[in-house]
Amino acid sequence: MNFLEKANNIKEEVIRIRRDLHMNPELDFNLFKTSEKVKEFLQKENIEYYETAKTGICAIIRGKGDKTVALRADMDALPMQELKETEYTSRSENKMHACGHDVHTAILMGAAKVLNSMKEDLKGNVKLLFEPAEETTGGAQIMINEGVLNNPEVSAVFGLHVEPEIEVGKIGIKRDVVNAASNPFTIKIIGKGGHGAYPHRSVDPIVIAANVITTLQNVISREISAVYPAVISLGTIKGGTAQNIIPEFVEISGIMRTMTLEHRKYVKDRLVEITEGICASMRAKCEIQIDESYPCLYNDDKTVDILQNAAEEIIGKKSIIGLKNPAMGVESFAYFSLEKPSAFYFLGTRNESKDITYPLHNSKFDVDEDCMVTGIAIQCKSAVDFLNGYSI
Repeated sequence: MNFLEKANNIKEEVIRIRRDLHMNPELDFNLFKTSEKVKEFLQKENIEYYETAKTGICAIIRGKGDKTVALRADMDALPMQELKETEYTSRSENKMHACGHDVHTAILMGAAKVLNSMKEDLKGNVKLLFEPAEETTGGAQIMINEGVLNNPEVSAVFGLHVEPEIEVGKIGIKRDVVNAASNPFTIKIIGKGGHGAYPHRSVDPIVIAANVITTLQNVISREISAVYPAVISLGTIKGGTAQNIIPEFVEISGIMRTMTLEHRKYVKDRLVEITEGICASMRAKCEIQIDESYPCLYNDDKTVDILQNAAEEIIGKKSIIGLKNPAMGVESFAYFSLEKPSAFYFLGTRNESKDITYPLHNSKFDVDEDCMVTGIAIQCKSAVDFLNGYSI
């Protein structure tokens, strides 16, 4: 089966879909128009589906076997103004597809069209997971809780993300840990306010906060092995109203990023121990809130083998870049990767001759739309190879 040819045959249709989505971006779970466009497409292609996670969609192409593989795309945009002038520039003020989710959605719709056209030859089923709110709290966990990986049970999941640092026509693959886990946190240090001239009569939360901030950095530099990336970043510190007043409290907020489940738990525990310990020793109290954001994204070796073999047949070995380092950014596909063997890769979109070089989350971000042909072909080939029981 020549999936590259099949993808090229629907290239213009997929480009129209992508540009329509790009011109009409929506945020978070409020993807009503986006979801409707996907559903209309699925209805036209006679692909069954149901709604999940508010505006998410789970569709299924039923083949001739019991095995099931899933392909996933995220659909939401970012709250930012697009500054690049094109015929498909966003029509919505302060909303833009600056992370390429319009491309992901169009690729999955293209893959759906190709795979549905050959469903009589599929040795199993293909689920199509359209996820909302990846840029905020994520729809993946809700979709999982609502059963998208069941009935029929999914055995593996494939996903992708556009990457402007990789040339169009190429992909990047990272084995093992791909993306970090994140835990936003807020610390409130409660002291005793007073006059700046008489600090001994007060409990100064600013001085205590300084001790907490400094000591937390030692967790990364002295308690986590240097071969494992980890970060504690403090983003805000708020407290006080005047130069000569010691405030009653100070609030600190920041985020933790870790690469293993073990380090994630360790750093969270140590943040609590250090903060409570310093506050207690300096006569203060504290309130700590640690949010559970996205977990680490893990790539399964055997599933990546299937992906890599498929990609080699589509674009050739020289066009596959082995990525050495994981990304400190987060990705809600991680929830799927913790549930099922998964393969997540990076789809090259860069083309300097077209001035398509701007990074993700930039107001002038765009992609070379030829990337969608590559993405459709690799997704289809990976899914079919998995259902056919391909192994290295």
